[in-house]
Amino acid sequence: MVDKFVGTWRMVSSENFDEYMKALGVGFATRQVGNMAKPNLIFSVDDQGVICMKSQSTFKTTEVKFKLNEEFDETTADDRRTRTTVTLENGKLVQKQCWDGKDTTLEREVTDGKMIAKCTMGKIVAVRTYVKEA
Repeated sequence: MVDKFVGTWRMVSSENFDEYMKALGVGFATRQVGNMAKPNLIFSVDDQGVICMKSQSTFKTTEVKFKLNEEFDETTADDRRTRTTVTLENGKLVQKQCWDGKDTTLEREVTDGKMIAKCTMGKIVAVRTYVKEA
């Protein structure tokens, strides 16, 4: 089911991401860098079903490896240390990060050849759109 996510995805648009980062508690300088970054997302899956999700930009590269439905420790690009669980719900990869009594959800869906990432923190929603590289 995660096969449609496998590959390299290039970000083509980002809406409301600064407000989302503010809601997460990200400082001004890090937000400036985060807003300028146009990361590629690279998904792969190994023989044991371990998913690797790598975010690559000129500023920072992060990588997490996980199995669906299994909680793991994640250090995010903005250096939050979270307990994270990724599930597959109605064809969407749903990543829930919890830290310091807070939580955020990143929902990724492939539709019409694009991957739409919806990032939600409270009432703040950011949408980032990616296209698959050949």
